[in-house]
Amino acid sequence: MSATRRGEAARARRAERRAHADYTGGVYGSMLAASVVVGAGTLGSYPRLELMLLLLLTGVAFWIAHVHAHLFGARLAQGSPDRPDVLEACREEWPIVKAAVPPAVAVAVSPLLGLDLQGALWLALAVAVAGQVGWSVAAARRAGASRRLMAVTASVNLVLGLLIIAFKIFLKH
Repeated sequence: MSATRRGEAARARRAERRAHADYTGGVYGSMLAASVVVGAGTLGSYPRLELMLLLLLTGVAFWIAHVHAHLFGARLAQGSPDRPDVLEACREEWPIVKAAVPPAVAVAVSPLLGLDLQGALWLALAVAVAGQVGWSVAAARRAGASRRLMAVTASVNLVLGLLIIAFKIFLKH
């Protein structure tokens, strides 16, 4: 196969993966990140670093749990998963981890914005909720949803995000 054909085949595979992208993990991961920020409570001597690690490691832990559930819940009945199955499951669930990155980055840059720890927590929470809404709209758009349906999914996810923010206010962390 020529280099041109290999390149075309690779581009076609990437386009196919993008066309079938599932943003559920991104929405879920953003909600998870927001919940982590709300539940962070008392942090130790390096609160920003600890919060960033908590966000990222929680995302990785839930990613592993979802990959495991995907492989052994849905596919076990079909036989043992092989390497391509494992890699596909890892790739499909990766948005859970990706969704934790923007809130962690928000915490990292918060000192540059002159924010104290509480400000960093609120910034991370706002970024997580914005990610949640963004992932849901991206999913609806990718699925060919109408503008009305995109507005509905954005609204539902915003309400869910505001509910998480209400928990933070209520818990007074």
